[in-house]
Amino acid sequence: MTKVSLLGSTGSIGSQTLDVVRAEPERFEIVGLAAWSSVELLVEQAKEFRPDAVAIGRIDLVAELEKQVPLGTKVLAGEKAFDELSTVGDVVVNGVVGFAGLGVTLSALSAGKRLALANKESLIAAGPLVRPLRSVDGAELIPVDSEHCAIHQCLRGSSSNETYRHLAKLVLTASGGPFRGLKADELSAVTVDEALAHPTWSMGPKITVDSSTLMNKGLEVIEAHELFGVAYEDIEVVVHPESIVHSMATFTDGTTIAQLSEPDMRLPIAYALAFPERISTPFGAIDWGQTRALHFESPDRSTFRCLDLAYRAGEIGGTAPAWMNGANEAAVDSFLQGSISWSEISYSIEDALEKHDAQAADSVEAVIRADRRGRECVASYLSTRST
Repeated sequence: MTKVSLLGSTGSIGSQTLDVVRAEPERFEIVGLAAWSSVELLVEQAKEFRPDAVAIGRIDLVAELEKQVPLGTKVLAGEKAFDELSTVGDVVVNGVVGFAGLGVTLSALSAGKRLALANKESLIAAGPLVRPLRSVDGAELIPVDSEHCAIHQCLRGSSSNETYRHLAKLVLTASGGPFRGLKADELSAVTVDEALAHPTWSMGPKITVDSSTLMNKGLEVIEAHELFGVAYEDIEVVVHPESIVHSMATFTDGTTIAQLSEPDMRLPIAYALAFPERISTPFGAIDWGQTRALHFESPDRSTFRCLDLAYRAGEIGGTAPAWMNGANEAAVDSFLQGSISWSEISYSIEDALEKHDAQAADSVEAVIRADRRGRECVASYLSTRST
């Protein structure tokens, strides 16, 4: 029985992780659940899965939570509570949204846990801090992003030295989001609802907006660089609107290995929970009797400018990815609140990146400072724009 501690349990990744646990109750047991503020749903989850402990990020909600959880359930509160739950169980699932998930990633790996990582931002912002922790005894990082899970599977079966000696490039696929095929002048007045209407995936609002700008794919390029040690020039992005081919690895002899499945996040979640084994529930299984065509095309980089901004930040290195990620989170939040247009997301991030103060990402404090400065740059951009 694999004991699972689930951080971000009330979000999209958290809910789908619990679907996997429901499907394989003889294999997985929930021992910890954590959410930032969704008390009602967290209580429902606690009553169903009976974890040893639950955590709520907002301290002002702890009394409300304590009244409702099952008798004997330990209740924790605050950011430190997330760190504590990141050190229990056999597998820690980091489904926290955004930069806030950094502490979970660092705590889980430091404790020698397997980390099922859905929180790409922590790896992107703090890659230099995460790298050495992957060598901690017992620590293991398995990506939950469908693209990186696909690459992880494509590279299985050979020793790492043999695989990487013959690896030519990684190919990350992108659905293209809801605005694929449109030009910049057609996107100046898009609404929040339009940006949240993803054609193939069901995700939370932040990542869905990131998908619409192609920033999500840009972040995944940095994530692939950190996870697999592949140079940025050897990471290619292609648009694949059907979202059946999740990513590919191309080797020096021209061979390309791809991972295919229907778009279902429960498959990469289950892969990360069960690795190196596989579960018996066929999430994402393809009906090969169904006729379909698969299409691939190059991304429109002039319209979806965030992709190149992410490449630029990754190549600069140091604290640039953290700075850019903070700027992106601030810009997306402003868009969701209606204070910035969709088109301005990329321009505000570009403005912030141009103000980046180059520093090494050699401490948590440096990464947090860069994240904060990126956000402040977007706030400054917005205040200047409104005057």
